[in-house]
Amino acid sequence: MTDLPGEPKVIVGLATSGRAPVLAALIRELNRQSVRPDRIVICYKDPTDIEGVTPALVPGCDLVLLQGSRGLPAQRNVILDHAQDEDIVLFLDDDFFPQHDYIEKMLAVFRSDNRIAGVTGKVLEDGAVGPGLTVKHALAALARYSSSQDNAIVDVFNTYGCNMAFRLDVIRHTAARFDERLPLYAWYEDIDFSRRILPYGRIVRGDGAQGIHLGSKKGKTSGVRLGYSQIINPLYLARKGSYLWGHAFRSAGRHTLINVVRSFRPEPWVDRQGRMKGNWLAWRDVLRGRLRPEHILDL
Repeated sequence: MTDLPGEPKVIVGLATSGRAPVLAALIRELNRQSVRPDRIVICYKDPTDIEGVTPALVPGCDLVLLQGSRGLPAQRNVILDHAQDEDIVLFLDDDFFPQHDYIEKMLAVFRSDNRIAGVTGKVLEDGAVGPGLTVKHALAALARYSSSQDNAIVDVFNTYGCNMAFRLDVIRHTAARFDERLPLYAWYEDIDFSRRILPYGRIVRGDGAQGIHLGSKKGKTSGVRLGYSQIINPLYLARKGSYLWGHAFRSAGRHTLINVVRSFRPEPWVDRQGRMKGNWLAWRDVLRGRLRPEHILDL
């Protein structure tokens, strides 16, 4: 890969669904970045997804709103299809709030080694593993955390989908796209994409690029559908070659066990019964030799 230009152009891609107030708050925060993006491209399905989101939130930055079909991979592909002459694409979940120097630190990682093709940042707090965090909490927490002096760069198995950046010259060379057979919330689409990029460069975590993931429960897939994807998706990815079979069976088995055990005392914010049902439906299809992630659309 060639050297990045002195001032790389960055496009921030946001696939959004059902979180308009959170999205608007995130856009305002992106306006505070020490290195501002050249463009912010948002892909949505319904007009209600972007209520209150206007160019006035990011004066001086090109804000593009694109309507597409529902589903994380499909929406991210729309964003990739509309990339222009940018050098880096940064995908953020619509509920990931980056530290004010996130883009600056992320670019420093890319500049450190031309072999780096993908970067994921350090998640300071992740509401996805609990009931979720509020925008108010995230903004207050970011104010408490000072700019990180930890600029460690560590090779990782995959990027974490809530915050991941890639060199667009690699994406153009490989014609890589997110797998739209992983519909809706997807599950492991980030692993699939970054593992397919890996042969063309390093995939790393830059600990200086930090942020907080709300893990918002709005706009999520139903418990049954998510439970089905927890089993089928990793096995499907193993069959296509972007995931290891051993990893796939361990992941599927671990989530099945977790859902069974926790179904006796389920967390209020998790549909354990639904996930468990989805798990069993998926294992039944596995035994029948059916690895079709898109089957969740029929559940």
